[in-house]
Amino acid sequence: MALTQNGDSITDEEAPVGPTPRTAEGKVDFSGVWDPGFSFATLGDVPLQPWAEELYQERRANLSKDDPEARCLPAGVPRISPFPQKFVQTPDLVVILDEGNVHSYRQLFLDGRGHLENSVPLWMGDSIAHWDGDTLVVDTTGFNDLTWVNGRGIPHTEQLHVIERYTRPDLGHMEVEITLEDPGAYTARHTFVRTFTLRPDWELLEYVCNEFNVDIEHL
Repeated sequence: MALTQNGDSITDEEAPVGPTPRTAEGKVDFSGVWDPGFSFATLGDVPLQPWAEELYQERRANLSKDDPEARCLPAGVPRISPFPQKFVQTPDLVVILDEGNVHSYRQLFLDGRGHLENSVPLWMGDSIAHWDGDTLVVDTTGFNDLTWVNGRGIPHTEQLHVIERYTRPDLGHMEVEITLEDPGAYTARHTFVRTFTLRPDWELLEYVCNEFNVDIEHL
């Protein structure tokens, strides 16, 4: 179950039904507005090193009062909000637009380029992509260490490496397998899966984090 933009519940049975759409080039087409439902909070138990576990427990104890997203800073990757995302796809680039957070966006480059060299650490990282059959594989590095992996306070270092595998098994659904690697903070790789539902009658709404962030002093 997910929520509509006016707060009503919506069941998975209401997702559009049909075959997986494809582009003129024959690639799976991820274009559209996608609802993460409750899977936005999916993460599982990340295997933390002792220092990272201590920091995580500290953040839990203080009720995430230092959450950077609560201060209208970018959420980072793989963290997302419960708000929809819009995918805009071309042969050489996929752009992900977020309704929530700070109207964040990601660029997934499909033109064969490599990762940026000597780049300053980035909030959303540097994402390059390629096709593995019908799966869009996205490799992201180059992060700063200022974001949280989720709202509960899982930390990471600048060594974070995120690998996402996007598939679209049918018209109404998109699945994303996400693998986290961070030798500075985790003891092993960690993989989890999110499922999105296509909302063909939705569009992204204006969301101004700074305007809605009215209770920051009480965190």
